[in-house]
Amino acid sequence: MYNVKLYNKISKVGLEELDAAKYTCAEDFEEYDAVLVRSAKLHDVQFPKNLKCIARAGAGVNNIPIDRCSEEGIVVFNTPGANANAVKELVVCALLLASRKVVQGANWVNSLAGTPDIGPAAEKGKATYAGPEIAGKKLGVIGLGAIGVKVANAAVGLDMEVWGYDPFLSVDGALSLSRSVKHVTDLDQIFANCDYITIHVPLNEDTKHTISAEAIAKMKDGVRLINLARGELVDEQAVADALASGKIAAYVSDFASDCILAQENAITLPHLGASTPESEDNCAKMAVYEITEYLEKGTIRNSVNFPNLKVPYEGGYRICLIHKNIPNMISSITHSVRCNIENMGNRSKGDYAYTIIDTAEQPTEENLNELRAIEGMISVRAL
Repeated sequence: MYNVKLYNKISKVGLEELDAAKYTCAEDFEEYDAVLVRSAKLHDVQFPKNLKCIARAGAGVNNIPIDRCSEEGIVVFNTPGANANAVKELVVCALLLASRKVVQGANWVNSLAGTPDIGPAAEKGKATYAGPEIAGKKLGVIGLGAIGVKVANAAVGLDMEVWGYDPFLSVDGALSLSRSVKHVTDLDQIFANCDYITIHVPLNEDTKHTISAEAIAKMKDGVRLINLARGELVDEQAVADALASGKIAAYVSDFASDCILAQENAITLPHLGASTPESEDNCAKMAVYEITEYLEKGTIRNSVNFPNLKVPYEGGYRICLIHKNIPNMISSITHSVRCNIENMGNRSKGDYAYTIIDTAEQPTEENLNELRAIEGMISVRAL
């Protein structure tokens, strides 16, 4: 029986995917094998020694101590693409909000409550809230992952001229991307040419403040900017200054800050990107699938800290080994396995690697301890 600790409210649709004969879910476990989490911050949580994996029901994992998990052999999963359609739809909404001053106009009309002849009065004010159509305009999409590709394709359907930038465009992404999208290899091309820019990349040291004062200076005057990905991808003070000067005509964001809220042409949403019941269900189902595949078969899929690896599992005996990616590790492992090896898989990712070994006989605890004693070994688990 596996214990799964729940942080936040996890969709029942996802939890129903767990076999009740194998899994128990609760929020108050002290000892647990897996974690399902959404936005709860885990950096100060002391994990039990038997914790094997954490699944984030969403894409971002900045609420999880990735480095510590890697050192402790805890596999961290996310759910890329599960909320992609929900975010795409909100980006389309943001494009319109950035153009047509819908929010400002609605707020103004609400302020007229009680005014005599309110209909004609509201009609007279419409010129103040005029804005351009998006058809025919250039949209720059920074990041062509699961969300970025959907955004780009949707914008093509809205008759926009779409430019996309992603130096790490995957094969699947390239195959899914509309042929009408102009793929550029220099981010400055997006800044210099696009009327609208939306960013869809993960937050890390390389992507922090992708939208900086320097980047904004390269943009067209009157550019309209959208950030529904991560707040720190944008230098908010630089954006606020550009809004005040008119360099940026409008900014739509999912992340609140005082300097942005003070700007008339900024629209801030309460992080609504994935806030749909469909998205929450999809994320939970994917997260549950990831932890059950790992706990029961050793399969790693969509991990952010260890390599993906799937070795066909036909039952029998399997040893799963998480270790440092160092020379001679595989020879040390195979030498120390005191069973006949029937099947084997190995993948590496940065400083870490993962090995699966299927054996003809059941490994003894003594043999498992011998494997654990290998220099650079982080964790050894027998299925």
